[in-house]
Amino acid sequence: MLSAPVIRQLFFDFFKNKNHAIVSSASIVIKNDPTLMFTNAGMNQFKEYFLGNNPAPHLRIADTQKCLRVSGKHNDLEEVGIDTYHHTMFEMLGNWSFGDYFKEEAIAWSWELLTDVYKIPKDRIYVSVFKGDEKENLLPDEEAKKIWEKYVSADRILGFGKKDNFWEMGETGPCGPCSEIHIDCRSDEERKKIDGKKLVNADDPLVIEIWNNVFIQYNRMKDGSLQLLPQKHVDTGMGFERLVRVIQNKTSNYDTDIFSATFEKITSLTKIPYTGTQQFQDIAFRVIADHIRAICFCIADGQLPSNTGAGYVIRRILRRAVRYAYSHLQYQEALLYQLVPVIATQFETVFPELIQQQDFVTKIIQDEEQNFLRTISSGIKKLDTYCLTTTSKEMKGSVAFELYDTFGFPLDLTTMIASEKGFTVNEKEFEQCMQEQKNRSREATKLETFDWIILQEKKSKTPFVGYDVIENETSLLQYRTVQHKGKTLYQWVLLETPFYAESGGQVGDKGVLIFGEEQIQVVDTKKENDLIIHFTTTLPQQITPQIKAKVDVSIRTQTSLHHSATHLLHAALKKQLGEHVQQKGAFLCDTYLRFDFAHTEKIPEHVLQQIEDDINEKIQQDIAIQTFVLPKEEAIAKGANALFGEKYGDVVRMVVIDEQFSLELCGGTHAKTTKDIGRFKVMQESSVASGVRRIEAICGEAMNAFMMQQFSTLKAIKQVLQNPKDIVKSIENLVQEKQTLQQQLEDTETESANAVVQQILVQTKQQNGFAWLIQECTTNNANVFKKIPFVVKQKLQTPYCLCVQTVIDDKVHVAIQIDDETATTKNIDLNTWAKNSLFSILQGKGGGQKKSIVAVGENKNGFQQIVKNLQEYIS
Repeated sequence: MLSAPVIRQLFFDFFKNKNHAIVSSASIVIKNDPTLMFTNAGMNQFKEYFLGNNPAPHLRIADTQKCLRVSGKHNDLEEVGIDTYHHTMFEMLGNWSFGDYFKEEAIAWSWELLTDVYKIPKDRIYVSVFKGDEKENLLPDEEAKKIWEKYVSADRILGFGKKDNFWEMGETGPCGPCSEIHIDCRSDEERKKIDGKKLVNADDPLVIEIWNNVFIQYNRMKDGSLQLLPQKHVDTGMGFERLVRVIQNKTSNYDTDIFSATFEKITSLTKIPYTGTQQFQDIAFRVIADHIRAICFCIADGQLPSNTGAGYVIRRILRRAVRYAYSHLQYQEALLYQLVPVIATQFETVFPELIQQQDFVTKIIQDEEQNFLRTISSGIKKLDTYCLTTTSKEMKGSVAFELYDTFGFPLDLTTMIASEKGFTVNEKEFEQCMQEQKNRSREATKLETFDWIILQEKKSKTPFVGYDVIENETSLLQYRTVQHKGKTLYQWVLLETPFYAESGGQVGDKGVLIFGEEQIQVVDTKKENDLIIHFTTTLPQQITPQIKAKVDVSIRTQTSLHHSATHLLHAALKKQLGEHVQQKGAFLCDTYLRFDFAHTEKIPEHVLQQIEDDINEKIQQDIAIQTFVLPKEEAIAKGANALFGEKYGDVVRMVVIDEQFSLELCGGTHAKTTKDIGRFKVMQESSVASGVRRIEAICGEAMNAFMMQQFSTLKAIKQVLQNPKDIVKSIENLVQEKQTLQQQLEDTETESANAVVQQILVQTKQQNGFAWLIQECTTNNANVFKKIPFVVKQKLQTPYCLCVQTVIDDKVHVAIQIDDETATTKNIDLNTWAKNSLFSILQGKGGGQKKSIVAVGENKNGFQQIVKNLQEYIS
């Protein structure tokens, strides 16, 4: 039986023999495409070639691409693991032709590889072709059909419509008919009962699509029309997991050797085997084995878990895996991080970035797991409290949604726990809350892009000339309108541009485009599919083909200084902390820089000062900042630092600041010498995420402005203190005086609180050994009122409940406290009770803990009702 690594290598060898260049997978995290967060198809990294933004470096290419699909039309995250063939992260094998071969070769080679190399039985193969679409005036793909007739009988060539056999990049862009290859994996007995062609595209788990040959020949316009492309391309995709399943004669992707090592490790940790017969336990195995791959490779490619955007997707995937381990494998400790070495070793030769960062990825996952396990515990406590404090036996859908959204509880977990307590869940209301959230998310990211208006056809990639000039005469190639979040922007593409497009953490340039006598402000410059796009908020009165592009030189200069300083910072961090330091994110503009890096501990002040001193020493040495354009492999051999997850071409730009100190691959703009940077100052060092620290710093004019502001502040302080000889001593004396006065005030307020408590204790009502301390007070000092519960707790040793009220500045203040023993034995949670009762009666709000609560409101006549409800709750 062929192993998965051998199957992958046979694919590479086959297409290498067909004169294809074998290229590396792109990052699974998308960086220069606003329409995508993750690579979700093999063609993503070649999108710029299909769009014509850049010429392809090779006419024929083959690869395996890391892909991630977690939502949208392909599948939903919550479905992965339920069946045996869907995945979040998967490999897509592909071969590509950019204006070279077309249908004849693509079909012939796919048949040859599957039947001659992989030895898949020919009688199990069905193919589909596009049968045309009358509404779009698209004819059936007779060409592909005739080619297939050379290899398979006509009854195995099936025609399908646009849904299945017409591939489109999106609402607009390159597209074309496709021809899919399907494999019937059923037993011979089942095949005799039902003809396999009846099950093609019928969602049968054993009759599956394995390969899709897309013939890109049209361009979809904004108005829905189709235009023929000047060149025809081939874009193919074959799911590696499905291919291995077919070749290894398995009925489940998860039964292959792609996942066997992961399953074995899960079993060794949980002591639970994967049997294929235990529904929830087996689902848990599949979820964990699938999700750990997605988590590992996303983090290795630079996307850390977070609460927003792509980071939130990773966090959701991780938490879903933890939930399944927690609920169905009864493993209530961190599990996923222990699987990282298995995945890193498995993919070492094909995706080496993971094993190179194994320790870092492991640390991030472990801390995320531990944090979420604490969250799960909090969620269960919240659910328990809700069930204890509500009178209805139907849980509100909004509560179930909060458990889902805040604590990561899927609906089925909430329903299961609730049913054990005799509750049902209002699932209809839950779905309404879920839909409202989806609508909000969709609206927040809604982007409407109109067709490009072409003024001149582009011959090649738009060159960036901004390393040498900051303004130039150029031609306007195309422009379009985009609408996002209620704003209208205009995007412009130039023949050549001095504007730097946002990349590598450096912000895009600002400046102006000059149309005749009219200047249009450029508010940003970005890359989209390697196309340099200039953003403006207005259109000129007259769009002229020849324009002048002028970068804001002040902003560019100061941004460049901060970029050079970032390189010095990276090198200094490595010097002082160790080679494990790797950039994990950066943002640099004209006013400051922000640098995120892999490191697990807070940097001590003396080390931080040494880092700053190292940088300033290099600045004072007035070192020339050199750039070299050379082959990537040569730059790496020289010791240049390359960032994980970044896309580099075969030829790269290397920035050198003292060959013994800083060598980095970088396409950004820089100062001419280190002395131009001025003085470097660290403003803050903090934690961004587990295992990731952040330094914020300034230099150049920003540093000068900071120093002026500091001198101005110092001068103002001296004036306030009447120009003392020793300003530090004067401030120390003031601080001491303030502390003395505060202590005196504190003592006075405590005495007042004691007096109030004495009055309360006189009116204490004893009931079966339990003291009820209930009184409306007259104190008008909020601080005194807040101290009352603390004084009571010190004075009383017996079980008690304190409930006091006063009016201060026309606002009603209420304080409630219960002793520790009663709170524990009766499972009292005053915080939850207050949300369900106190705040509504008081017409106010407040906060506290389970045993003590303070609230402020408007209702001056609600004290008796508050007392009544409190007594009912505690009794």
